[in-house]
Amino acid sequence: MLGRLGAVEAALGDPSILSDRRRYRETLSEYAFLKKLDSAATMYELAVDDGDAELIESSEKDVLAALVKPDPLDSRNAVMEIRAGTGGEEAALFAGDLFRMYSRYCETKGWRVSVMHSSPTSLDGYKEIVFTVVGEGAYGEFRFESGGHRVQRVPETEAQGRIHTSAATVVVFPEADEDDVIEIPEKDLRIDLFCAGGAGGQHVNKTESAVRMTHIPTGLVAVCQDERSQIRNREKCLATLKARILDFRRREEEAKIGANRLTLRGSGDRSEKIRTYNFPQNRMTDHRISLTLYSLDRIIDGDLKPLMEALHRNDLDERIRARLAAEGQASTQEKETEK
Repeated sequence: MLGRLGAVEAALGDPSILSDRRRYRETLSEYAFLKKLDSAATMYELAVDDGDAELIESSEKDVLAALVKPDPLDSRNAVMEIRAGTGGEEAALFAGDLFRMYSRYCETKGWRVSVMHSSPTSLDGYKEIVFTVVGEGAYGEFRFESGGHRVQRVPETEAQGRIHTSAATVVVFPEADEDDVIEIPEKDLRIDLFCAGGAGGQHVNKTESAVRMTHIPTGLVAVCQDERSQIRNREKCLATLKARILDFRRREEEAKIGANRLTLRGSGDRSEKIRTYNFPQNRMTDHRISLTLYSLDRIIDGDLKPLMEALHRNDLDERIRARLAAEGQASTQEKETEK
């Protein structure tokens, strides 16, 4: 495998590859993968030469991690949706808290958040909010956030001081790009125009600048009202709809082949409860990896780094185990064939 490193490095200077955006991106991705593997293998060899058992074990884990190829979709921008679930106004407030939590985390990463569509409530909550996160690796960072988020706290609207439980649902999918072959025939698309609400003044409310697009074959819908220009809203709306279609097709294909995506990666049931935010105890629990952190005040304020690191570390461990299991099975089958 590492024998290809030189050839791949040389290919990065090939004019025919430089002029082909898709091939260049694939070649660059392979080069990064091989360089990481080469570095890990070198450190392992040095550890073996030194005879340090602890360093050998650590280096071996690094090699195994380097052998796991990243999902090419991880480098893309993310499209995120947050919808209030059970709990009425308190659920809408929680949806707003989640949006601000993700937005503040994006600020620390230098990523840009752009709201596509929102249904705000009178108490600064959201019945629904859809937004894009523009930044290298945004989808890879947030892909484990899809699912049901539950909050336990005393609502501002509760005079009795009783703890209420409410919920919101988060959905994350990769933004489509120009390399994706997603053609939408005109007959398969219904476009509705309407007056946007919320911020923007009289111009926004009086002009049919907001756009809703429905992909008739799948029933998928995208809405954009963030821009004053109907043309810009159309462009952003179509981009979001293509991302939905791309996500839909990927999940449909996985269902056909019976693919079992590893633990956290794009969980099939997006309504499944993945996390609980308990304000009285300042506790956040991620149920998928049995992680509990007593720093909810910082987490809800955007300090997601410890959580994200734990989720990605668990995902990597699962993929390493899956790779080793697959290699073991292949070795067994090869031995049986030789017999």
